[in-house]
Amino acid sequence: MKVLVTGARGMLGQDLCPILEDEGFDVIETDIHNMDFTNAQEVEKVIKENSPGCVIHLGAYTNVDKAEEEPEIAYKINYEGTKNIAKICKELGITLLYISTDYVFDGTKEGKYFPDDKTNPVSVYGKSKLQGEKEVQKCDKYYITRTSWLYGHHGKNFVETMISLADKPEIKVVDDQKGCPTWTVELAGGIVKILTEEMPYGIYHVCGSGETTWYGFAKEIFNLCGLNVNLHPCKTSEFPRPAKRPANSVMENNKICRNWKTALKEYIDLRCE
Repeated sequence: MKVLVTGARGMLGQDLCPILEDEGFDVIETDIHNMDFTNAQEVEKVIKENSPGCVIHLGAYTNVDKAEEEPEIAYKINYEGTKNIAKICKELGITLLYISTDYVFDGTKEGKYFPDDKTNPVSVYGKSKLQGEKEVQKCDKYYITRTSWLYGHHGKNFVETMISLADKPEIKVVDDQKGCPTWTVELAGGIVKILTEEMPYGIYHVCGSGETTWYGFAKEIFNLCGLNVNLHPCKTSEFPRPAKRPANSVMENNKICRNWKTALKEYIDLRCE
């Protein structure tokens, strides 16, 4: 199958595209340099010229805090850009796979969130991504893959931030937000599974299995790296941020991805090679 990937030069795209190629997909990589998906005419031109069987829409505005300061830009990219892609995919009968986020939930639920649970985002980022979801759902053939706490070797992320802080006299990390850390390679594998197994169209949670807090995540990172640090848990209120985060964004992934600790160990092992 020929697949067109947006945001191919991002952290996820740099892992997903070679994995897709290894699985036999014909991959067309796009990014801002060759398809600005906020430009409807450009989207139509590029997609019609390439005639993919599937569009995997990774491109997004992901700066959660900055989105509070510039909501118009977040919505232009996450909502209007997605709308442009969804419109042409629907028109041409192309399957659309859209990467969404755990931040479409408000975090008030007890227990795991399931794909059909009620959404109620509490940040501009979450709201703009949910609007993108709604546009995707207008397509006849679509997959929405929600992920969370993403990290990978090709971009700035929580794992690398923690490791860079290891020599600090003291590190405080919030322990009252829980979720599912997800390695980009795991998410890429989940996407490949959805496409190759021709799973039913709809919404999926593609994130690390199990759950932890940001503090628990940090603790495991340092343990796997063999780093002895002065790490302490703290409350979200001690580190006020422009955007509100859900206290609970743990999602049920139906075993699409491995346990987050297993994946993190493999990430750290590869990092140290």
